[in-house]
This record gives sequence, structure tokens and C-alpha cells, in this order.
Amino acid sequence: MNNKNLQHLIGRILISAIFIYAIPGKIINFEKTVQLISSKNIPSFFASFLLILAILCLILGSILFISGFKQRLGSFLLIIFIVPTTFIFHFFPFQIKAVLMNAGLAGGLILGLNKVKEKSLKDLFTNQTTKQIEKP
Repeated sequence: MNNKNLQHLIGRILISAIFIYAIPGKIINFEKTVQLISSKNIPSFFASFLLILAILCLILGSILFISGFKQRLGSFLLIIFIVPTTFIFHFFPFQIKAVLMNAGLAGGLILGLNKVKEKSLKDLFTNQTTKQIEKP
């Protein structure tokens, strides 16, 4: 793995860390999270549906984004999660710190929408191993 690819991998891991951290709490405290969503004037039956979608976006988005396999799709899924979440939970009342942190994460994810050369984490290691074997 060359230095540039390693930097990209570390960057993707760091951007995804907060999303990965959020997953267990949303699953373990599902009912409380539904109540919190409902408190924002969203019907409870729809809140459950939105929470399930959010968990799926977080899990799939993080896996795809970190691995580099379908990184653009992973970025898109995480953006789908963070943008509405920011508007629903941090604009009323306005929480400047949370909005700016989420804006920074969204910026990193937007960069992740760029086309990347490597196909997957496996390919990064395979290409490095192949280069080492070919050397005399």
C-alpha cells in the first residue's frame, strides 16, 4: 500500500468514526430514539421507519466508504443521513457547534464522492503484494 492510499484509508476511517460510534446506541435504544424523533413533530410510525433507514445508511455507508469499494455510494448514504439529521435536530433550536461539526463531516463526505482509483481495500493490499513478488 503506497503512502497516498494509506492516507486516504486513514481519512475515510476518521470521517466514518462518528457514524460507527452512533450505530449501537440507535439499535440498543431504539424506542427512546423513536421517541426523540417523534418529539420533532414526526409521527411515531414514520419515526420508526426513518430510524431503520438511518441505521441502514450508517452501517452500509460506513462499510462502503471505509473499504473504498463503492466509496461514492457509501459517501452518498452517509450524506443522506447527516443532512436531514442536522436540519431536524440542530437547527431548532440552533446549535452552532453541532451544525458546524456536521457541515465539516458533510464536506469530507462530499470529497468522498470524487472518483477514486482504487477499487477496494483488498485491491490495495493485493496490488502491493503483487509488486513485492515481481521484484527480483
